Amino acid sequence: MNSEEEFYDAVTGFDSDNSSGDFSEANHKGPEMLDLDPHQSNRNGKHNGEAEIQENGIKRHRTSLPAPMFSRSDFSVWSILKKCIGLELSKITMPIVFNEPLSFLQRITEYMEHIYLINKACSHADPLERMQAVAAFAVSAVASQWERTGKPFNPLLGETYELTREDLGFRFISEQVSHHPPISAFYSEGLNKDFIFHGSIYPKLKFWGKSIEAEPRGTITLELLKHNEAYTWTNPTCCVHNVIIGKLWLEQYGVVEIVNHSTGDKCVLNFKPCGLFGKELHRVEGYIQDKHRKKLCVIYGKWTECLWCTDPTTYETYKKSEKRGGEPKKKSSEEDIKSENDEADDMPEVQDTVQFIPGSKLLWRINCRPPNSSQMYNFTSFAVSLNELEKGMEAILAPTDCRLRPDIRNMENGNMDVASKEKERLEEKQRAARKERAKDEVEWHTRWFHQGTNPYTGTPDWLYSGGYFDRNFSDCPDIY
Repeated sequence: MNSEEEFYDAVTGFDSDNSSGDFSEANHKGPEMLDLDPHQSNRNGKHNGEAEIQENGIKRHRTSLPAPMFSRSDFSVWSILKKCIGLELSKITMPIVFNEPLSFLQRITEYMEHIYLINKACSHADPLERMQAVAAFAVSAVASQWERTGKPFNPLLGETYELTREDLGFRFISEQVSHHPPISAFYSEGLNKDFIFHGSIYPKLKFWGKSIEAEPRGTITLELLKHNEAYTWTNPTCCVHNVIIGKLWLEQYGVVEIVNHSTGDKCVLNFKPCGLFGKELHRVEGYIQDKHRKKLCVIYGKWTECLWCTDPTTYETYKKSEKRGGEPKKKSSEEDIKSENDEADDMPEVQDTVQFIPGSKLLWRINCRPPNSSQMYNFTSFAVSLNELEKGMEAILAPTDCRLRPDIRNMENGNMDVASKEKERLEEKQRAARKERAKDEVEWHTRWFHQGTNPYTGTPDWLYSGGYFDRNFSDCPDIY
């Protein structure tokens, strides 16, 4: 039996010393790195019927997958897990039907979907407003996991993923730097040299019989270069429920602390567990305090919907009124929500169910998903574009880029049998390579990241080594 080496991303899917010369790579005309030859596309500017160039010169990304999602109704996660009670979750074999056609490295890239919040943080002169924007970005980074119970593919050791988005103003590179334990490292920078975003992800799994819990490990760092500020945090715990029977559903819970290492300000966000009657489902509550522990504002909302902030006095007054029996007012009435859902039955519910406190300021709202999202693994529009492979890209990408993985590509195209066979082949090839290295006493060396210490927290971290966008891929391993 072929076993998967990591089961960690079944539930996480859903997350450098930059003062050195590494960041000078931005001077290598990053926006032009993936500028494909327009003569390689057909006359209408499209390839595979999706990508096209708009009149303003910005590329339009695809809006749907090549094939609809394969039905999982005839399969049970429990039929797999019940054979593995007492065993390490990293050894569990999962049929490809439980996957989604993305690598975990691409899942990490979804942190960048709401990059406008980083841009907003860069533009604010007030450190409190910057922290509010960063807090909203940290919450938005897990929002794409809503209803995403599909399992991203385990990255192979040495696998990479890059993304350059001129329209959004960033480029991103990630690498699977360790196999046991599985660790994914990433690095992103603004094309205008306004921010650096980096970190490493290696969640710890727990199987509780009816649910699977992923406790996040690894530090996430955001540097706002104009303000000479660095923020660090870790993601909340993610849990998938009903793995034995019933509809799979996901929740996030735990306390997330965002620290501004320049000012001493801190944002404490409590992702609340569902609770007995589901009253707290998806709720997020917290506050921002200065270095003297004075509360500056209160933040509330849901990670599946929106995030608001208000001053502490207004918040406490509202809560006292609520306890005295005052009727809480919602942003949208139940009638309005039902009416809007009747008009668009295929759209996920993104209408507010958050109790709105008068005078609050909106920090973030989740993007509406495509109308056919349920047939595309509940992908957001951003996620749909991540595995897009246009003509000419293979000559530019690193040979380790997960767009080139044959199992993911075949699953995306609806060729499930071929995808399953390719997945087994790649896993066997990885095992054989590991045995060969052990036999020859050769150590694996990462290509784009190295082990070090986070300069702000002092904790172990994987730091970007630089050089990726010079595009010298001659010594990349053959993993596919």
